[in-house]
Amino acid sequence: MGHMRNRTLRPLTPPDWLVRSLKPQPAPVPWAAVARAAIAMSLPLAVGTAAGEPAYGALASMGALSGVIGDTADAYRMRILNIAVPQLFGALGVTLGALVFGHGWAAVGAVTLVALVSGMMSTIGAVASVSGLLLLLNCVIGAGLPLPGEWWLAPALMTGGGLLVLALALLAWPLRSGVPERAAVAATYRSAAALLEAAGTGERAADQHAAYDKARADVTASLNQAYDLVLARRARDHGRSPELVRLIAELNAITPVVEAAPTAHQYGEKLPPELAAAMRRLADAVGRGERGKFGVGGDRGARPPHDAYPDLGLPDELPHPHGPAARAVHHALRHAADTLADPDPLTVIHAEDRLGRPAALRVRARRATRNVVLSGASWRYGLRLALCIGIAQCLVSLIDVPRSYWVALTITFVLKPDFGSVFSRAVLRALGTAAGLVVAAAVLSSVERGWWDVPVVLVLATLIPALTPRGYGYQTAAITPVILLLSDVLNHQGFGLVLPRLVDSLIGCAIALVAGYLLWPESWHTRIGDRLADAVADTARYVECAFGDDPDATAPAARARMRRRLYRDLSDIRTEFQRALTEPPPTGARAAAWWPLVVAVERIVDATTAARVRVRHGAPAPGPDEVAEVSRQLRELAEGLREVEVLVPVPAAFTGPEDGVLGPLRQEVTAARAVASPRR
Repeated sequence: MGHMRNRTLRPLTPPDWLVRSLKPQPAPVPWAAVARAAIAMSLPLAVGTAAGEPAYGALASMGALSGVIGDTADAYRMRILNIAVPQLFGALGVTLGALVFGHGWAAVGAVTLVALVSGMMSTIGAVASVSGLLLLLNCVIGAGLPLPGEWWLAPALMTGGGLLVLALALLAWPLRSGVPERAAVAATYRSAAALLEAAGTGERAADQHAAYDKARADVTASLNQAYDLVLARRARDHGRSPELVRLIAELNAITPVVEAAPTAHQYGEKLPPELAAAMRRLADAVGRGERGKFGVGGDRGARPPHDAYPDLGLPDELPHPHGPAARAVHHALRHAADTLADPDPLTVIHAEDRLGRPAALRVRARRATRNVVLSGASWRYGLRLALCIGIAQCLVSLIDVPRSYWVALTITFVLKPDFGSVFSRAVLRALGTAAGLVVAAAVLSSVERGWWDVPVVLVLATLIPALTPRGYGYQTAAITPVILLLSDVLNHQGFGLVLPRLVDSLIGCAIALVAGYLLWPESWHTRIGDRLADAVADTARYVECAFGDDPDATAPAARARMRRRLYRDLSDIRTEFQRALTEPPPTGARAAAWWPLVVAVERIVDATTAARVRVRHGAPAPGPDEVAEVSRQLRELAEGLREVEVLVPVPAAFTGPEDGVLGPLRQEVTAARAVASPRR
């Protein structure tokens, strides 16, 4: 009885997936973005109020809100793309919406068609995703809210508000040009130093494995960010910019360091602490933008003398080099120091070929358009979003729902494929809207309309960039009162806005869950298996590339590109895994079962790289039969992953020598194929 009583009185706790979704993400407060949001959203409203046209100011503030949402890039050139391009699509959207306002079923069809285009655009990339979002959002607003002035005035005001955010974001560009890119490269050097420390402890305990896995994931994320910033800037920079070539060369110089670290970890080799310290000294030099220092002078392109290295904290000769990893790291650091010391970056041989030259912008745009039109996934998401928006528009056309545009707005925010789980986003949207409505109710009931709107918007605007990194629910809670306050300036409903908006949000979440989630099995089945199968197949090709006979495939540049692509794919899978954990059972539980295999594949890539480093430093190369055997096992694993949703153990039998250079790699492949099925 006592046992039953304890079970009966046990307090109710929320499910794990909801706790994970509500847990705020650790992130620093972006104070510069906070200041820009406060100024950009309150200034237009103040100007409109002073001119006797607060509605015009509210429209411009709405445009500034979309600019604040897109103000996430560090590099100044990226800010132009992230803010300006979506504003153009937003202006198009509000124009189309205003043209069909009040036209009944024609408006329903037009908004549904825009939803289809918006959904397909969202599958292209980050900038296209935000552009598609604003295209649909503003079209819904224009079709559901009577806008003041001529047809062109609302698009102009909203675009002007977004461009105000861009202007504020670019104020420091003349003084800080290139600083974000240099800071990203320097951060990558520091993460590589942390990787050396985690890899070179000489221990093989479980906690050391975890520390190394985390350090390697951090290096991958840092490299992804740095390469994205530098290459995005370079893609728009015609000709050979010395600064960009140097940054690319400095990033490429990290590759040998990252390749050497797995060797130390795989074979338990202890690395001298001076190596990580030297890497941090190089990071400080990159961050300060020091060029041609370290005792270099004379002719352009001269190599720095060896007596320059003690100034960096790098010993001229490695004390007692006792293994291939230590020698590889030592050589890699010398190469990185040479790259930093070279006064003429254009003399860096093949600095750009490590990554391949990015295609011209028009070529990439044409390629993206072709891929979207021919992609089944693109059409499925576009139709999914169009179905939900069409249902919402039909519903509010048949039922008298005041200010019904909020239903479609809710669906648009929830059904973003690159923003996370649809299910958890619908729940968080409802909870965030409820929290935001509490704030909005307090403001609308106690603050008099007029000049008091300006300081209220100024304060509320600061919360949007401050809370957005914490999670989607927090972002929703911050945005909701701002939109409601600006909407009240346009339609003067006051406190009467609050309860209808909550009902509209719940209706939108329900439509998204049923028509956008439950009716599409692919949305509630984890996509980790297929993506991981692709990564395993690519790993098999990487093994062949590392030890094959084709000189073109085994070139250092080809291996570097393949390895970077592999780790980027695995990083994306990690992100997909985190999203899947926020799904309710059984999807979340099935996703958790894939995690050991994700780690196992990363270790296979590490073991391949470590074996390659050992061969480069004198170990006997594996025979073709050994390489083919490992590749075959990996391809069989990839084929098996495509056929199952629940993991099952698969034995792996190898015939190669245990003490060969591929011995650790075979062990990792065996471990990957022996992953057990999840508990039921």
